[in-house]
Amino acid sequence: MAYDVIVIGSGPGGYPAAIRASQLGFKVAIIEKESLGGICLNWGCIPTKALIKSANVYDYLKHSSNYGIQATGTHDFPAVIQRSRGVADKMSKGVQFLMKKNKIDVIMGTGKVKAKGKVEVTAADGSKQIVEAKYIVIATGGRSRELPNLKQDGKKVVGYREAMVLPVQPKSMIVVGSGAIGVEFAYVYNSLGTKVTIVEFMPRIVPVEDEEISKELEKQYKKQGIEIFTNASVESVDTTGTGVKAQVKKQDGSIMTLEADIVLSAVGVVANIENIGLEENGIKTEKGKIVVDKYQQTTVPGIYAIGDCTPGQALAHVASKEGINAAEHMAYLEKKIAHLPDTIDYNNIPGCTYCTPEIASVGYTEKAAKEAGYDIKVGKFPFIASGKASAAGATEGFVKVIFDAKYGEFLGCHMIGTNVTEMIAEAVVARKLETTAHEILNAVHPHPTMSEALKEATAAAYGEAIDI
Repeated sequence: MAYDVIVIGSGPGGYPAAIRASQLGFKVAIIEKESLGGICLNWGCIPTKALIKSANVYDYLKHSSNYGIQATGTHDFPAVIQRSRGVADKMSKGVQFLMKKNKIDVIMGTGKVKAKGKVEVTAADGSKQIVEAKYIVIATGGRSRELPNLKQDGKKVVGYREAMVLPVQPKSMIVVGSGAIGVEFAYVYNSLGTKVTIVEFMPRIVPVEDEEISKELEKQYKKQGIEIFTNASVESVDTTGTGVKAQVKKQDGSIMTLEADIVLSAVGVVANIENIGLEENGIKTEKGKIVVDKYQQTTVPGIYAIGDCTPGQALAHVASKEGINAAEHMAYLEKKIAHLPDTIDYNNIPGCTYCTPEIASVGYTEKAAKEAGYDIKVGKFPFIASGKASAAGATEGFVKVIFDAKYGEFLGCHMIGTNVTEMIAEAVVARKLETTAHEILNAVHPHPTMSEALKEATAAAYGEAIDI
């Protein structure tokens, strides 16, 4: 079967790439080995948010008296897991509908680039077929990284997939790694009553965030009863007993033993680039990722790569934009559109972590802005001074903004608090439009809202704060 475009992988990069290519007049096929929507939709972004929502609701119940309401209740752990799977299944069916709507052929199996313009698909029963297209998009994503001294057995030492469908709630859990995946699962299980301990190799949790954000999350997590060890590494695990014994090396070199029912390894993601035909076809890789140019082209003309298997941030929204850009670049080459796609500014990508309190950030951290040579103005607005936050009983956290002192350029925005993942888009759009601090100050924000905290933080940076 011959196509114009073949996409290998149907995750949040692959399926938008296929849809955009179809919209632009290409005949498209998408190859998927498991479930439409990929890891994000089936085992990542979407089902984890469903688990987090259940944990939120249970938290509300536990603290209902704070709102003048007497309510009690228990959680049904298998039902929590079941709801999460139901949400994921519904979304996957939504992608099936989108494939039909956009006349995209779905080929189930594992794709491998055989030659320029040719992909071999191996079905679940082992049968093989060759599909051909002028353009190929590799969107094979990533998987949970395994450390040599922390081998995952899927039962006592697990990755994020198993953590989403545990048959029984563990009484205790060690979470290794405190990036987004680690802190989100730590929140869910701690809220549901599991004793959670976080072990982080770096000096602070959520290490990619601004230092003040890390400090605030650590403070809030300790208040919630989560134990945290930073500058610490798991040297070995013993799974021979009923639970797990982890040997953890502390900063001073001493070793302590932590015991738990289960260990969640959340030490990052590794790209799925093995056995997909890269070496045989001269597609260059570097540091475990596929090398691409600003239009997602690999070193072989006609073959593109997007998402977690490439060097950009391993985020669903990055993959989606990269997929759309790849499709639009092909359309430009085929003279279907007149303009090249707008390339991605990887310093204006929002990062969102859906723990409680939530974290959202974009642009430079304070440290990075100083290291880049900027003379900066920094403003902070604490949610405890927000009328809406007080009414909602959600006063934890703050909004922090960073501006270039000379021109007022919006360098970075960092938020921690309730619903801040819904607020960060304002900062992303403002930075994209090269909005200055002066313009943010003069854009009237609605009151009472959490979102007005961005304007208030900006006012604080310039000594014009009204409410603090």
